[in-house]
Amino acid sequence: MNFALLALAIAAFGIGTTEFVIMGLLPDVAHDLCVSIPTAGLLVAGYALGVAIGAPIMAMLTSRLPRKRALLILMGIFVLGNFLCAVSGNYALLMGARIITALCHGAFFGIGSVTAADLAPEGKKASAVAMMFAGLTLANVLGVPMGTALGQAEGWRATFWAVSGIGVVAFLALLFLLPANLHAEPANLARELRAIRSVRVWTALAMTVLFSASMFALFTYIAPILQGITHVSPHGVSLTLLLIGVGMTVGNFVGGKLADRRLSATLLGATAVIGVLLMVFYWVSASVIPTELTLFVWGAVCFASASALQLNAMTVGSAAPSLIATMNIGAFNLGNALGAWIGGLAVASTLGLHGVPLSGVAISIVGLVVTGAFVWTAKPKPAVAEAIPASEYETIISA
Repeated sequence: MNFALLALAIAAFGIGTTEFVIMGLLPDVAHDLCVSIPTAGLLVAGYALGVAIGAPIMAMLTSRLPRKRALLILMGIFVLGNFLCAVSGNYALLMGARIITALCHGAFFGIGSVTAADLAPEGKKASAVAMMFAGLTLANVLGVPMGTALGQAEGWRATFWAVSGIGVVAFLALLFLLPANLHAEPANLARELRAIRSVRVWTALAMTVLFSASMFALFTYIAPILQGITHVSPHGVSLTLLLIGVGMTVGNFVGGKLADRRLSATLLGATAVIGVLLMVFYWVSASVIPTELTLFVWGAVCFASASALQLNAMTVGSAAPSLIATMNIGAFNLGNALGAWIGGLAVASTLGLHGVPLSGVAISIVGLVVTGAFVWTAKPKPAVAEAIPASEYETIISA
C-alpha cells in the first residue's frame, strides 16, 4: 500500500507543480509574451477548463482499461503537454499546450484517489486520499518555489522542461511501484448516468467548485499582490509560495484525519474559516509579517478541505465512484477557472489588486450557504408519530 501510494504521490507532485507554478511565473510570462496580467491569468483558467471538460471524457475513455495502464497513459499525456509548453513560442501555443496537459489531470486524480481509497481499510480512506494529495501539497512546498526560482533565473520555459523531467520520473514510479492487478469493475453507462442525476451529487460538486473558486481568486494573483501591495521582492515571492506550501502540507494531513472522524463538520468549518482569513488578508496585505502568517494559515485550511471534498464526492457518488471522483477533480478546476476569472474582474475594477481577496470572501459566503444546505439535508429527520385511529383510541381509553 505504501509503495503504491508513493507512486501516486510522485505523479501528483508533478501534476501539482505544473498546475500551480504558473502563478509564481505570471509576471514573467506576461512580460515575455507581451500580454497583460489578467490575460496571462487566463492561462490558469484555460488549464482549469481543460481539466473540467476533459476529466469526464478521459474517465469514460479509460474506464475499461486496467487502472495501472490508464494511469500510465495519462502520465504520458502529461509529459507531452509540458514538453509542448516548454517549446511554445507565443501565447496561443502556450494556451493550447496547457489545455493538452490538463487533459490528464482530472482523470488521473479521479482514478488515483479511488485506487488510494480501495487500498486502505475502512476508517482510513480519507487519510489514504490525503497521502496521494500529499504529492500535490509537496508540489507547493518544493515544486512551485523551485520552479518559480528557476523560471525567474533561466526563463519560464526552463521550468516546463524541468516539469517534463518530473513527469518521466513519475511515469517510471507508476510503472514499477503500482500493483499490476488494479482492475476496476467494467463501466456500466446506465448506472453511472443514474448516479450523476442525483441532486446531492451535483450539490457536492457545487461545493467543490465554490471552494476552489474562493481559493483561486486569490492564489492566481498572489505574485502580483505580493509585489504590488506587500512590496515583496521576486525572491520573497518564491519564499512566500514555499511558506504557503508548508501550510498546505500540514493542512492536508490534518484535514484527512478530521474528515475520517467528522466529514460534515470539517467541510463546514473549513469553508467558514477560509472566508474569515481572506478578509483578514485584505486588512493586513500591506504588512509583510501579518501577510505571511495569514497566508500560511490560509494554505493549511484550504488543503484541509481538499481530501474532505474528494471523499465527500466519492461517498455521495458511490454508485459510480471513478466517474464521480473524476468529475469532482473537474469541479476543483472549474472552480480554479471561475476564481481566476472573478479575481481578474477585481483586478480590472477600480479596486485593482486590493479587490482580489474581497472577491474570494464573496465566493466563500455562497459556498458556506451551499455547504450548510448540503449538511442539513443529510441529517436524519425526527420520526413523526402516526395518528391513532379513533376506534383504537376508544379501546385504549376503555381499558
